[in-house]
Amino acid sequence: MDDWRLNGQKAYLFRAILFKTPSYELHTHCDFCWAKFSTAPEDLQWGYATADLVHWVCEDCYNDFKDEFEWKVEL
Repeated sequence: MDDWRLNGQKAYLFRAILFKTPSYELHTHCDFCWAKFSTAPEDLQWGYATADLVHWVCEDCYNDFKDEFEWKVEL
């Protein structure tokens, strides 16, 4: 797939277990499109994150890449 958002994320997000998570006070971004997560009203309020909260995926990118990356979402 030729998509500007793909930049080697398969090395660390292929078959990752993600958790649907509120952004709390974090100031981080989507690993694909760089959309910002935080508690500010203009930013994304939740997303999909790895257990260590290092890697985040917004809902749009999650939907676009979930099959290709074979993600599993834990509750």
